[in-house]
Amino acid sequence: MNSGLNRRRFTKCLSLTAGSILLPSRSAISQDAEGVTSTDPQKPNMRLIELGLNALARSHEMNYFADGHRGASMISAHLLCVDNNLDPETVRRINQLFDLNWAKSRLCGSYPEGDPDPKAIEKVGLALADGSGVLRQVGHDAIFAMHAIKGFRLMPETATPERVAGVCNLIRSFKPWRDIEPDEDVQPPPFSDEVAASRFILQEANAAIDRFSGFGQGFAGHMLTFGQSLVELAAMGDVEWSESCRVAFRKYVTVTRKGPQADARKIPDHRPTKMRPSQTRYWKQRGDKTLGLGHVFKYPYGYYDLLRRANDDKLAAELDAKAYQIF
Repeated sequence: MNSGLNRRRFTKCLSLTAGSILLPSRSAISQDAEGVTSTDPQKPNMRLIELGLNALARSHEMNYFADGHRGASMISAHLLCVDNNLDPETVRRINQLFDLNWAKSRLCGSYPEGDPDPKAIEKVGLALADGSGVLRQVGHDAIFAMHAIKGFRLMPETATPERVAGVCNLIRSFKPWRDIEPDEDVQPPPFSDEVAASRFILQEANAAIDRFSGFGQGFAGHMLTFGQSLVELAAMGDVEWSESCRVAFRKYVTVTRKGPQADARKIPDHRPTKMRPSQTRYWKQRGDKTLGLGHVFKYPYGYYDLLRRANDDKLAAELDAKAYQIF
């Protein structure tokens, strides 16, 4: 970690956000155990948040990459439902998909109750910043750190020492990946400027969809999730942790702009459709065992969150015309 990102400064940064530890969601909507919505913001059901945190904390003991995805997808799914006011039938279907796949697995098993670690969020942020400047497996260290920090803020009682240690171990598990020097012309706006940064990320994702046509849309999808995680961290007040990932994100944009490698595997494009994850019929038509690693939740969460922040109707319309490629 460089000298500008020392622990004393991180501790100072933490103190600025301690008063907002119970970060509210953007909507008063909440879910009961069966996925039925309630308009009482005092009685939120955070079931998917807790299951996701359990999975994030335990995944380093299992398949850290695949199981970490599953944990983050549960948190993304909750936020997707809440932030986009998805209707009760859609929320119920999303909960059902998790029940049919991961919710009852050992990965999501409960943890012993205990006193929350008062330095939980600081520890997760420092684990992320310890990898400052290195591009690690498509930026999943940042993606999962953001989900954990957001989850612990929404459910501070879950930030027990066991979960916190597990999350930190997960973040430190990621290995360098295509860690090339970033092009000098790749200069994202400050992540704290959520409008400009969101527009930059969406524009890069927009270009990547076209660039990787016929080769799968993992690069475009992770442009959304990696970039959104940095904007979200900054929005929560964790600007230094977000900016500690700037060089790594610049490297990812550089890699993505190069397009498919010569030996890249060809993957058939999705067929055009007007169905989107914000619509009930999208989730109704998905099979019970089609969750994959959970990108089906993580990509749309990042996509809709960035669109809301960017507030650019022209860009939104251009992306919507091709968004079926990543959903």
